[in-house]
This record gives sequence, C-alpha cells and structure tokens, in this order.
Amino acid sequence: MHLVQVSSAEGRRVAVVEGSQLRLLREVDSVLALVERSLAGERNLSDISNRLLSTETLDYDAVYEGRSSWKLLLPIDAPGNPQRILISGTGLTHLGSARERQAMHVEASPQQQAEMTDSMRMFEWGLQQGRPAPGAVGVAPEWFYKGDGSVLRPPLADLEIPGYAEDGGEEAEVAAIYVIAADGMPWRIGMTAGNEFSDHVFERRNYLNLAGSKLRSCSLGPELAIDAAFDDVPGRVRLWRGEKPLWEKAIRTGERNMCHSLANLEHHHFKFCGHRQPGMLHVHFMGADCLSFGEGVRLQDGDVMEIQFEGFGRPLRNGVVRQPALREPVRVQAMR
Repeated sequence: MHLVQVSSAEGRRVAVVEGSQLRLLREVDSVLALVERSLAGERNLSDISNRLLSTETLDYDAVYEGRSSWKLLLPIDAPGNPQRILISGTGLTHLGSARERQAMHVEASPQQQAEMTDSMRMFEWGLQQGRPAPGAVGVAPEWFYKGDGSVLRPPLADLEIPGYAEDGGEEAEVAAIYVIAADGMPWRIGMTAGNEFSDHVFERRNYLNLAGSKLRSCSLGPELAIDAAFDDVPGRVRLWRGEKPLWEKAIRTGERNMCHSLANLEHHHFKFCGHRQPGMLHVHFMGADCLSFGEGVRLQDGDVMEIQFEGFGRPLRNGVVRQPALREPVRVQAMR
C-alpha cells in the first residue's frame, strides 16, 4: 500500500494510491494520525486505511503535474511541530558511495593516493562485520545528523543551496520512516524515495566537513510505501537543465547492494536512548549508490533533479535554487 498526503483550500487529506487515482480517506488528515491510531491498538496501517477508504477520488496525474487545486505534501510530517522529527542518515553503505568518497578525499589530499582513507577503512569494516547473524550486533556504520522537520521539502518543491554553501548536489536514497511508541519501542512505518541533497564541494575540502555538509534541505516522496520490499531495489536518477537532460544513471539500493543489513543500521540508530523518545518521528536515509558530483556535474540554479526507485511509486522531482550569498556574519545578541 502506498499513501500520499495532499492539501488544498479545503484542507489536508490522506489518500491511497490506486493507479492513476488517489482515493481519499475519511476521518484523518495526516499519516501521523493513522500511525497514532495504529499504536493505540486499532489494527495495522493497511487495515486502518482500507477501513477508512471513501468514495472520493482525485486525478493523480493532475495533482502530480500541478494541474489540480490539490498539492502534494510530504508523505510524512508532524503538522505544526516539525521539531518532533529527527532526520539522519548513514553513509558508506553502498559500494559506489565508498568509491566516490575515496576519490573525493584523494583528490583533496593527493598524498593519500597510496594509502587507504578513513572512508575506505570504515567501508571495509562494514563489508566484514555489517551483516551480523540474527541476534548479534555488527559494526557501527557512519552516521550523520541532517536536521529536524523544518529542513524537509515536499515533492516538486525546490531544494536550496544556502548563501553560505559552496555547492548543492543530489543524493538519491531510500529513507525509512519510524515512530517511537509510548514504551520507547521503535516502529518502522514504511519507506519512501528521498533526495538527501548535500554540499559535496565543502565536504571534499576535508572529511571533517562531512557533518556540516549535511545540514541542508532535503525531500521525500511523493509516496510512502507501507510494505515495500528492500532486498534489491533498482532505480534511476535524471538531472535536467531547462528542457535538456543533463545527466542520467541507473542505480541500485536495498540490502543485497549494501554492506550493512537493515537490522544492523536500525540497531545502531536506535541503540541511543535519545533516539527512543516517545512520540518522535525519525527519517533515516539509507545511503546513496552514486552521485552526479562524482562524475563532474555541478548543479545550477533552475536545474531539476528526478529520483525514482522501483516499487516506490512516482518519481521524486525537485528544483534547485541558489540563495543570495551570505555577506555578513550571523549576529548573536547578548542577554542583559
């Protein structure tokens, strides 16, 4: 089952994707409301959604193409409380990402040409110990913080290259969505296509810039797949400049194409008590297979990024907008 969230002057609604139509649900105006009903013990998400199906439908093509008064929202949000969402991710989970990171750091520090970088060491650890037997704990992956819900942008919205940034580039990934129950138990709600969008020029200057390079806007959707398989997931990234294709590549994600198992990634994210606060939502990016940056592409204002994964619905499309350069430092006012 795939869910979307939409809004118009009439308000917010949740809908189930039925081919070229969106069937609206009764009684709920957010996926989070569905999740809370499930946690309260009503039944699983798919059953609740089926029970709440209405006779109202929308033309999905018209909504997706911007020809409708209804607009796509993020497939998950916390209305009125974006601080309830923690956004994070794991890197060096795919062979392609490790190769590109190695090349990036060697380019920045040519003296490392003959030695293994820390990135490759961490990737090798994942290959050796990232898929533990059931009940065992494997090696920890790379982990990064991306922001709270305020950095999320809906499908079709622009992703900003901030005035202080050096660059902005797509990162095509699947993101898993979680909620923490009242007893501290993490529950996986589903998965969705994501564009993790980062500043690779800043990161390339020094590996220690990785944390700061991730503090950027990102996007999800348009569809939240409640029951999608995450074994072997083919996908495709397309970049457009005006009406012309700029870059395109087939990619793959899923456990078969990763050095860490999903269970291992989840353990190392939720082992922290601070990540198991009741009521919190988590958006966790699972890592990218490849980046256009690694092949010399530099995105410009007005470019469009398109990401699609098989089994995850329609493509996630976002524009790129470069914000005016930051000319003055941010001032902090002292309290007196």
